[in-house]
Amino acid sequence: METKIVDARGYSCPQPVLMTKKALEGLSSGRAEVLVDTVTSRENVMRYGEHAGWSASFEENDGGYNVILTK
Repeated sequence: METKIVDARGYSCPQPVLMTKKALEGLSSGRAEVLVDTVTSRENVMRYGEHAGWSASFEENDGGYNVILTK
């Protein structure tokens, strides 16, 4: 399964959500990993992913989060 990586660290909302939306366009299934560095970005990206029909979870990493979207 292909994994798309979106590095949205350093961006404030809504930019991480817009970057995620662009990465998911045209994907009917797969896995995307979105790197963010704030709780707000994490929550917004997860909410967008779930609204778009993807399963969302996250892992903490060095001062940030990896939001994992799968379908």
